[in-house]
Amino acid sequence: MTSRDLVVNRWRRFGMDRLYVETADGEKIGFWDLVAETAHPETPEGGPALLAAVAGWKAQAQSGKGSTVVDALPEGTAVAQPEPEPELQHEAMASTLLTQKDGGVDGAGDAGAPVELVGPVARDVPVEPVRPWVDLATNRPGAEAREQALSARDAAPVKTILARVLGVHTDERAWRIGADGEEKVAAELAKVARKDPRWRFLHAIPVGSRGSDIDHLVIGPGGVFTANAKHHPGAKIWVGGSTFMVNGVKQPYVRNARHEAQRAAKLLAEACGFPVHVEGLVVAVNADDVTIKSQPEGVSVVPRMRVAKWLLRHGPIHSPETIDAIYEVARRSTTWR
Repeated sequence: MTSRDLVVNRWRRFGMDRLYVETADGEKIGFWDLVAETAHPETPEGGPALLAAVAGWKAQAQSGKGSTVVDALPEGTAVAQPEPEPELQHEAMASTLLTQKDGGVDGAGDAGAPVELVGPVARDVPVEPVRPWVDLATNRPGAEAREQALSARDAAPVKTILARVLGVHTDERAWRIGADGEEKVAAELAKVARKDPRWRFLHAIPVGSRGSDIDHLVIGPGGVFTANAKHHPGAKIWVGGSTFMVNGVKQPYVRNARHEAQRAAKLLAEACGFPVHVEGLVVAVNADDVTIKSQPEGVSVVPRMRVAKWLLRHGPIHSPETIDAIYEVARRSTTWR
């Protein structure tokens, strides 16, 4: 890494205390957990720069300078942190010296040699392995359902064409109609973001290893919701508590939505390090009539055309910092696997 400024910002909330490190142009290097004294680099290559930045920040903090900007040194350059006073040792990072491999504290080793941690504290700095992850923010709404529909069509193209002509319900049609519904709901959510940019959305989130997915994850000042699109063109829908009827046939949508929200809350809380309350949302798409006698507990049923207004009516319960923290972990595929 070439020499350039790194910005270190301290973040304390919900019992957590972290140092977030990034370049001057906003590229994230990673964060250091001051409570657990563990490093969390964005990439394995960013580990040395993260440790160097944290060492510099701690040295400045102990000297009283309190600056949030430190220099990232070229590869192979030694970075020394002063030994803390006895009363501060419990806050100091283990192994407080970064030096060249086989070189001295003054950096007298070969230039460009890999760096390793040594120092006065007789324990290693735990560096958490970085798991590769996919950014789910790039997922298109309905992507999972659309892929299933295409697979079903390719497996039986003639049957698919005949079924469409005759109006026969098939798995291909179910997946295709489902994907259309998710795209329509995503369009309504986009209206929310245009009116209040604090709201964030993720679509087609794969969960677990059995093919489950969350149609939409909604994160904003008014709360966190798992939104499930139910596309029933021309249908009559009746809802009374946990009972959800489509054309007189009971459907398990409320139970499934409740389970989906609870699962999302558990996974998000584990990744965030603080409790995350998630509510289920069932969005009825293109139904001719939607009658809601009473909303289910922990789940809301809302017609698609009312979703934007329904979300924007929610009073603020999350700060911008909390929204950013939840969204940051929610967008990582590893959170849901």
